[in-house]
Amino acid sequence: MIEGIIAALVGAIFGTGGTIVYSRSRVSTSKNKAESALARAQEKASEIVLKAKDEAIELENERRKEIKKTENRIADRETNLDRKLDELDKRAERLRAQEDEVETLKNEIRDLRTKQQEKLEKIAKLSKQDATDKLMDMTERDIKHDLTGLISKLQKDAVEDAEERAQVVILTAMERMSSEVTAERTVTAIKLTDEEMKGRIIGKEGRNIQAIQRATGVDILVDDTPGMIVLSSFDPIRRQVARLAMEMLMKDGRIHPGRIEEVVAKAEKQIEKEIKQAGEDAARDVGVSGIPREMLQLLGELKFRTSYGQNVLLHSTEMAHVAGMIAEEIGADVRTVKIATLLHDVGKAVTHKVEGKHHHIGAELARKYGMKEEIAHAIEAHHDDVEATTPEALVVRVADALSAARPGARNISAENFIERMKDLENIANGFAGIDKAYAISAGREVRVIVSPKSVDDLSAIKLARDIATKIESTMQYPGTIKVNVIRETRAVEFAK
Repeated sequence: MIEGIIAALVGAIFGTGGTIVYSRSRVSTSKNKAESALARAQEKASEIVLKAKDEAIELENERRKEIKKTENRIADRETNLDRKLDELDKRAERLRAQEDEVETLKNEIRDLRTKQQEKLEKIAKLSKQDATDKLMDMTERDIKHDLTGLISKLQKDAVEDAEERAQVVILTAMERMSSEVTAERTVTAIKLTDEEMKGRIIGKEGRNIQAIQRATGVDILVDDTPGMIVLSSFDPIRRQVARLAMEMLMKDGRIHPGRIEEVVAKAEKQIEKEIKQAGEDAARDVGVSGIPREMLQLLGELKFRTSYGQNVLLHSTEMAHVAGMIAEEIGADVRTVKIATLLHDVGKAVTHKVEGKHHHIGAELARKYGMKEEIAHAIEAHHDDVEATTPEALVVRVADALSAARPGARNISAENFIERMKDLENIANGFAGIDKAYAISAGREVRVIVSPKSVDDLSAIKLARDIATKIESTMQYPGTIKVNVIRETRAVEFAK
């Protein structure tokens, strides 16, 4: 037993010793391998370093070669630049020498011309200025007649072109503007539903009709026209208030003084609102803004005014459109033209309150409410008694003639229009010394051409006055008629 234990211990000792020896042998072998690998790595690194140093030396050599080449090129360029600068200096010296030669030649030429001129003046016994004056006189005599003819031709061509251009502009504006031929007339009579209503309107002992007249300021005629009530007033606004109040009373049926005052007040508010709306709508339709509120109020009142059957507000709106087109064609201020044409008849809204012609009143109102002088002048000059000094004023005058004088715009038939044109021409032709007479501009002007041998200048002035007097005494017409007597003398000669 003990032997077995001893044997086991000996075996264990030997086994442990063998293991230790084996382990030490392996460690020694590994250390030798590591040292070999390290040595090989060091050799390889040394080779890489040497190779890198060689490559660096080669690169440095190449860089030095490139620098050397660049330095050589720069040196060559500097040499070339120096040579070129030397050449330029030599050329500059030659040019300066040539300039000196040229200046010397110029001075010699001036001296020669001066000597020649002095010799010529001595031979001709004329100075240079005298010779120039004589030459100009001779040239003027030779071409004076030609210049006169040329100027006359140019003036004639300019007039013809201007007339043709004006016709094109006006006709284009008229064609682009489409409106009703005849406007509605303001209603001044009311139809009764029955005869009983007439008695209710009159009231007991005339109380109702007297109350209506006091409240509206309108005369009411109930017995003149059967089945109708006629409203009579110089103020169209009061007439419209009375018309609306009467229609409301007849529709309601309750007619007594208390109710009449209430209805008239309501009608006044409604008409005032309608007037304001009409003025704003007209300005909006034309496309202008910034018109004073007071002027828009007066403009709206024109809705209830007529001139020879033509509604004044519709006439003004139509004018503004036409005038705007014409202003665009000729380069005038479109906004000024549109506002002036829209407001040109506002004076008619107060002519029953203010003395004077409507165009003067309208201009003063425009100035009163702070509008531009160009607008006020165009309003004032749309009739012939004030001279139009601006293109805008002339456009307003033309547009007014186009809108008001065209056949059918006012309560005059086409037949009457043609007859009036014939009467104007016949009146002019009735005087002695008349060659031709034409009624133009829709009857606004009579153009009379007289024989220059029969009528002299003073007689032409008297003839114009006589024709105008006869027209005033024998015809009825809206607006004014211009009598234009033309006496022309022509001098004609033929070169053979």
